[in-house]
Amino acid sequence: MNPAVFASERLLFIPATPEAGAIPLIFAFPNEYSIGITSLGYQIVWANLASRRDLQVSRLFTDCYEHLPRHSELLGFSLSWELDYVNILQLLEFLEIPLRSAARSDHHPLIFAGGPLVTANPEPLADFFDVILLGDGENLLHNFIDAYKEVRSADRQTKLRRLAQVSGVYVPQFYEVTYQDPTGAIASIQPVDAEIPSRVEKQTYRGNTLSASTVVTQKAAWENIYMVEVVRSCPEMCRFCLASYLTLPFRTASREDFLIPAITKGLEVTDRIGLLGASVTQHPEFEALLDYLAQPQHDGLRLSISSIRTNTLTEKLATTLAKRDSRSITIAVESGSQRLRQIINKKLKNEEIIQAAINAKAGGLKSLKLYGMVGVPGEQMSDVEQTVTMMQEIKKAVPGLRLTLGCSTFVPKAHTPFQWFGVNRQAEKRLKFLNKHLRSQGINLRAESYNWSVIQALISRGDRRLSHLLELARYYGESLGSFRRAFKELKGQLPELDFYVHADWSTQQVLPWSHLQGPLPQTTLLKHREMAVSEWEVLESSI
Repeated sequence: MNPAVFASERLLFIPATPEAGAIPLIFAFPNEYSIGITSLGYQIVWANLASRRDLQVSRLFTDCYEHLPRHSELLGFSLSWELDYVNILQLLEFLEIPLRSAARSDHHPLIFAGGPLVTANPEPLADFFDVILLGDGENLLHNFIDAYKEVRSADRQTKLRRLAQVSGVYVPQFYEVTYQDPTGAIASIQPVDAEIPSRVEKQTYRGNTLSASTVVTQKAAWENIYMVEVVRSCPEMCRFCLASYLTLPFRTASREDFLIPAITKGLEVTDRIGLLGASVTQHPEFEALLDYLAQPQHDGLRLSISSIRTNTLTEKLATTLAKRDSRSITIAVESGSQRLRQIINKKLKNEEIIQAAINAKAGGLKSLKLYGMVGVPGEQMSDVEQTVTMMQEIKKAVPGLRLTLGCSTFVPKAHTPFQWFGVNRQAEKRLKFLNKHLRSQGINLRAESYNWSVIQALISRGDRRLSHLLELARYYGESLGSFRRAFKELKGQLPELDFYVHADWSTQQVLPWSHLQGPLPQTTLLKHREMAVSEWEVLESSI
């Protein structure tokens, strides 16, 4: 159990005392405690559950757990990363629960899941879950629990049928998937009968009271940090970006009613504050918030910001961060190629990137991390070469500032305009090119594994046929070789790896998530895709 881990927690909410007959519920994060407790999403859902008197909540991680009920009625998972799927299966086995929903009886708990991973595309994991919650949990979570209470004493199928009527609650077994052939694309996805909704719509919370930490602990991956969500989604809408498209619309927290009170509450238990959001500095009152944090009474504050838009990295911001114990800051530039940034809708010029670096150094920061990507649809080798040139120009403009380029391979994500494009086969070579030419210039490159990007893409774009493959790959050791071995063993029962990962899909085909409605209709995503294709056709014709 490791009770010392939980004893070090400082709670910022008051858990309810469970009433007689409270529903026993286990809330799991499929990774180690230090990672799970650093997830703001996990913290918020746990606090919401633990604040209800009608629930008896226990937490479960891969390396520790609270006292677990002998017979839980509900088991929930918070999911945020594709490669954590193996831990889900391990935790189900630890609890002696059949891996597949179809094998469970009335005596087993209902297994539910939520989080960005399964909201985007739950299908590769659909056979392992009874229920999936799509979207923001602020209202959805309580609607789910309230509906469950109505049928708590009923049989399993009655429970699931009632839950399937709740907006945003997806019960995979009530949707029949047919295929053009065993190794082909999906032919149709249909509800099993007229009582089941034909489409399940992601739920969106539209308030201006966002999330803040409910627990602070030295055992977190970010030790003793108190996190405050400043914005949700991103107004830039880069065409590959799940964090923007899946979470629309862009929402900002109220400075007076939420942000300042939340920060004040956090400072009562820690001196480390993290401002979270895909584009924190685009909050309309960010300058005023920065002025508040720069006041003398906050001189002991240690401040960090998750990510900012490049052209908002002012010298004032850098100075405030440096005075508040930050040594570095992160900006997402995607590429050194203006041409490629036009294709992906990244409204940014190289001059702005260089100026951001100059401002960072002038403000007293010691290092600057830039996020880039290779293999983006429309990319040519000349675009990668321009990234090297850009990094060299930055280094020349800010001698002494430590530069790091974090670089990943493009992975297509559901509900984005680039969901139809596959992973570029040249991406691995392009990562090696960057490594060779940047390290020789004294610039640090932190490249994500190309092989694991392939597996991320497989799960990101997969359908239900992958469930058997995931089980096999786990059995064989969960390496890229294990996945290839599993594909070989299942040959003829599902498409090849290339179909899921590298192929550009037809805009006419049924997608694995076609029955799940995201923030934007497919017609809008197609328009945004065509805008990108038009950009690179025009740009290529002018070369």
